[in-house]
Amino acid sequence: MYGAEGGAGEAVQRVIEGELRLLEPHVRASRRLAGELLDPDFTEVGRSGRRWDRKSLLAELPAMDGPDTAGPGRRRVRVTDMVGRLLAPGLVHLTYATEAGGARTLRSSLWRRGADGAWRMYHHQGTPVP
Repeated sequence: MYGAEGGAGEAVQRVIEGELRLLEPHVRASRRLAGELLDPDFTEVGRSGRRWDRKSLLAELPAMDGPDTAGPGRRRVRVTDMVGRLLAPGLVHLTYATEAGGARTLRSSLWRRGADGAWRMYHHQGTPVP
């Protein structure tokens, strides 16, 4: 289900782990844990077309759906076809798909490695599939 292209190995694996962590309910519920995975300059264009920055996303992330969050008012989200590519030293691009409540979304994330060596999501885009 998850893979790396172009011999990117460890860098892509770290980014995939970070992306999947951002989808975990306990990480999404914690501004601190989610914030550790988002670049200070983070931006997003969400599935809805809404633009987000780091501050606005961290404020609303606990209420958003993630995988395995089935329960009152929640939809189970399935992640498939995750592939990572090392674009340049310190820059990884991930693509994958999610499905929740019959809605499929293609997703793309850019992750960059900071001066401290940690990988953080720099940009994310969600595009609905008709």
